[in-house]
Amino acid sequence: MQRQYITYLQAWKTKKNRKPLIVNGARQVGKTYLLKEFGKKYFKNHVYINFETSTILPQVLQQGYNIANILAAIQAETGIKPIAGKTLIIFDEVQLQARALTALKYFYENANEYHVVCAGSLLGLALANASAFPVGKVEFLDMYPLSFLEFLEAIGETELQKIIVKNNWQLINAFKEKYQTLLRQYYFIGGMPEAVADFCQNQSFENVRLIQQNILRTYELDFSKHAPSNIVPRIRMLWQNIPTQLAKENKKFIYKAVKSGSRAKDYELALHWLIDAGLVHKVCNVNSITKPLKVYEDAEAFKLYILDTGLLCAMSNIDAPDILHHNVEVTQFKGAITEQFVLQQLVVKNKLYYWSPTNVQAEVDFIIEKNSAIWPLEVKAEENLQAKSLRVYYTKHKPKYAVRTSMSNYREDDWLVNIPLWAISEFAFTK
Repeated sequence: MQRQYITYLQAWKTKKNRKPLIVNGARQVGKTYLLKEFGKKYFKNHVYINFETSTILPQVLQQGYNIANILAAIQAETGIKPIAGKTLIIFDEVQLQARALTALKYFYENANEYHVVCAGSLLGLALANASAFPVGKVEFLDMYPLSFLEFLEAIGETELQKIIVKNNWQLINAFKEKYQTLLRQYYFIGGMPEAVADFCQNQSFENVRLIQQNILRTYELDFSKHAPSNIVPRIRMLWQNIPTQLAKENKKFIYKAVKSGSRAKDYELALHWLIDAGLVHKVCNVNSITKPLKVYEDAEAFKLYILDTGLLCAMSNIDAPDILHHNVEVTQFKGAITEQFVLQQLVVKNKLYYWSPTNVQAEVDFIIEKNSAIWPLEVKAEENLQAKSLRVYYTKHKPKYAVRTSMSNYREDDWLVNIPLWAISEFAFTK
């Protein structure tokens, strides 16, 4: 299964001032698989240390950070001698061994010729709470579920994927019905690697749902196993309430909708836990359409999305026929699924906000600052070409272009460009 992150890893491999790399992301997004495939394809060999089962290396790390001793321990444990420039050293479940994180500093300062990468199931939590983290001595790569383009390649639709990458709008429009069918499949299957791999092999939506349910159970077990016991019930309540919040017309997250009488401070730690675990994306409102947008974000007004559209469908008990065959009974929630999809495609490369001004009946789903401009993006689940909120935004802020993404074909008007949903990830925001 080819992942887009391979390109980043190839560039990292050849950097002159390369630092040890930490791959961060939610459980089961494919971090370990990616690193092992990278080691197989681009190095003579690779060594793999999993700190859930490793016994020798943790003992050596307790004695200090002598690189020669660490390399000897790796060889003793794996039977492979690490060779500088030819061996990829993979530390997995590194969040279980804080001294392994600290050791990265010494690899960078004293043995930079070695290629060292780290991953872990809940590494984001460990990094957020690390007291001896090697600041400035490591690089980061955030990893997410498969994008729609990666999904197309995985299921064998490589030519359709290439058409999107090339922004060939004539062909993209010509294959509209095919893209719509595949997009609805992706809505249900999502981008979790195990679900995609099983669908490629068995073509079974029932299997996919079972895999998704197991992943969700694993996440809930993580709540109890890794989170402070006093906030576990609040993590679970907040997590389970996200689909309900996204079903509202106004998707701003309301704490009182989780539990009557709740306040922000009651769930602040629970929300941070979910974000650090990579399970939730927080998209804040902006008070002013002025660069830099980060300065004007309102941390108290936000929308919450989860990491994957397939998991959102599973959490919401939406069956495959409801998505694949355009069941009108779930039409309203399709807006939430579509927003989740767009976020999932764009969050890899962009910091996302939304716009909902006080005393104005308008909301633009996403605001993006890119290429020296601020771009409004409105999301439509079907072919509805109305863009009332986008028109309000355009009238007020006069952007060079406003963007709408929908099931409609690519088209440009005097003030608006419509991008088909299946191609939104490759729109360059450079008009």
